[in-house]
Amino acid sequence: MSEPTAGSAPVLDYNNPNTFAGMTRYRWVICALLFYATTLNYMDRSILNVLAPTLQKALHYSDAQYGYIGTAFSAAYALGFLLMGWLIDRVGTRAGYAISLMLWTAAGASTALVTSTLGLAIARSFLALGEAGNFPAAIKTVAEWFPQRDRAHATGIFNSGSNIGAILAPLLVPFVIFHFGSWQAAFLITPTFAVVWIGLWLYIYRSPHQHPRCNSAERDYINCDGVQAPRAKVKWRQILPHRQTWAIMVGKFLTDPIWWFYLFWSGKFIADKFHVQMKGLALPLIVIYVLASFGSLAGGWLSSTLIRSGWTPNAARKTAMFACALAVAPVSVAPIMPSMWPAVFLIAIAAAAHQGFSANIFTLTSDMFEKAAVGSVVGLAGLCGGLGSILLQFSAGKIVQASGSYLKVFIIAAAVYMLAVVMIQVLAPKLTPVDLNASGD
Repeated sequence: MSEPTAGSAPVLDYNNPNTFAGMTRYRWVICALLFYATTLNYMDRSILNVLAPTLQKALHYSDAQYGYIGTAFSAAYALGFLLMGWLIDRVGTRAGYAISLMLWTAAGASTALVTSTLGLAIARSFLALGEAGNFPAAIKTVAEWFPQRDRAHATGIFNSGSNIGAILAPLLVPFVIFHFGSWQAAFLITPTFAVVWIGLWLYIYRSPHQHPRCNSAERDYINCDGVQAPRAKVKWRQILPHRQTWAIMVGKFLTDPIWWFYLFWSGKFIADKFHVQMKGLALPLIVIYVLASFGSLAGGWLSSTLIRSGWTPNAARKTAMFACALAVAPVSVAPIMPSMWPAVFLIAIAAAAHQGFSANIFTLTSDMFEKAAVGSVVGLAGLCGGLGSILLQFSAGKIVQASGSYLKVFIIAAAVYMLAVVMIQVLAPKLTPVDLNASGD
């Protein structure tokens, strides 16, 4: 098969088993690297969730101050999304992703040196700046290496690394503390693995048309939606006027804060509500994030399967997101459960539904925007998600300290997904591809 020209798509018979005979599948190696990086990303940020009760005693901070630490992280993460999305679209995925990993690895390791609440907030802020590059880079990579029909599935796979990282943290942190005798050692777990990833990424990653291990048949499959003509760097003023941009931004503003709430507060909620010590937190947190992993895979699989069955991307993505919004609703009663495990399972189901929702809302970006703009759009959406997280983290600390209850926060967590589905439908009813040369609507 020949390399298609810009704007054309190779004619492929998907029902013929010989169509892809001899096709390499190197795109899945790239997806595995995205999964690895996302796992590291969430290991770094989940360590604080596991250590929250221990650090509260060591650094003497209040519930409200813990909320401020989460607020600082969310603010830096929001800014980082904007900056990293811009950077990745300009220097390319290979260099931009590596820069992101280097920054967050250094910041994560520096957390071992903090001696005050302020120091912890500063270290977590620099961690957030670097970590914000993960999703713009990963979504852009998926857009480069996968056709539309497979993008949600690939996104679900790499996004499940966020749950694996959150699972590994409660397993590794107590082990490391037991053997090294200090909480500081826990913040040195991921840098070793990160150095390995950076080396692999710089050695392995190239775009499909440049990669020697991606043959012409695989390139034709990747480009089956058509090849986009090269474009000069996309500017924010070309992106912001479009309703499709705001659909993704509003969706992330509403739903991202809930995931951050689970990451920062689930361990503390279980410890406060059910009087569980650090060692006892491991199994509940593992259950939450194991189920969340399945949710990420299932959400991406569902919409990709519907597309392969003949559904339009619009119907498939929104059906999957609506199903996830319904599954989240029962989490509202988690704080009034009389025992720990019913509450844990409600949070786990909600976390799984969030990840399925997230896999699809990320994929909307590559459905509606050309590859040159994906990093910037994801960056803008991440900025909005970060702003929403700032509001929720700040409010959660105040609410919990004032009322002694998590109920109001969990009610918010249950309600926002359906609102997000409605807003996305209003702003992008057909997922119409964006013409960046137009002035927007």
